[in-house]
Amino acid sequence: MVGGTKRLPRAVREQQMLDAAVTVFAENGFRDASMDSIAAQAQISKPMLYLYYGSKEELFSACIARESGRFIDAMATGFDPGLRQSEQARTVVREFLRYVHEHRESWRVLYRVAVGTTNFAGIVTESRERVVEAVAGLIRRGTTVESARDIDFELTAVALVGAGEAVADRISEGDVDLDTATDLLVGITWRGLKGVGVHTP
Repeated sequence: MVGGTKRLPRAVREQQMLDAAVTVFAENGFRDASMDSIAAQAQISKPMLYLYYGSKEELFSACIARESGRFIDAMATGFDPGLRQSEQARTVVREFLRYVHEHRESWRVLYRVAVGTTNFAGIVTESRERVVEAVAGLIRRGTTVESARDIDFELTAVALVGAGEAVADRISEGDVDLDTATDLLVGITWRGLKGVGVHTP
C-alpha cells in the first residue's frame, strides 16, 4: 500500500479513487490518463486500484455515473416551489452554473473528455437525456399554464440544456463570471418559458 495508507472502509476508498480519477481524466483526457497516475493521485497502489476497478474503462464509466448523478442532484436542489416562477428559473439556473463553477473537473470529464471518447458517447447521451428530463420536470412543476403540452416542456428543456452547456463551458475555462452567466442564461430560459405561454410575474 502506497506510503502506508491507512485502511479505509470500501465506500470511502471508492470515492477517493473516483476523486483522483476525475482529476487525472480532466487534466489528461481518457487516452493519456494512466492507471499509474490515478493510483498515485489517490495515494494507493495500482493493484488496489485494479482490485476495485478492473480496467480504465470501468473506472471512467464509474466516474461518469457519479458525476452525472451529482450534476442532476445539484440542479434538483435548486428548485424551490415556494418561489415565484421567475425566481424558480433563476434558482435552478444558478445552481446549474454554480455546480460547474465549483466542479470544473467534473464538467470537463462529462462534457469534454467523455464526449470525445467514442466508447462512451452513448453514456454521455444517456446522461444528457436524464438532465433534459429533469429540467423538463422542473419547468412542468413550476408552470401553471393549462395549455402547455409535454412537447413544450421537452423542447424548452432541450434548448435550455444546450444553451447551458455552452455557457457552462465558458465558466469552466474562467472566461465569464458566475453572476454574468446566470443573468444571460436566465434571460434565455425565460424567453423559452414565455414560448409556452408563461408570463413574467
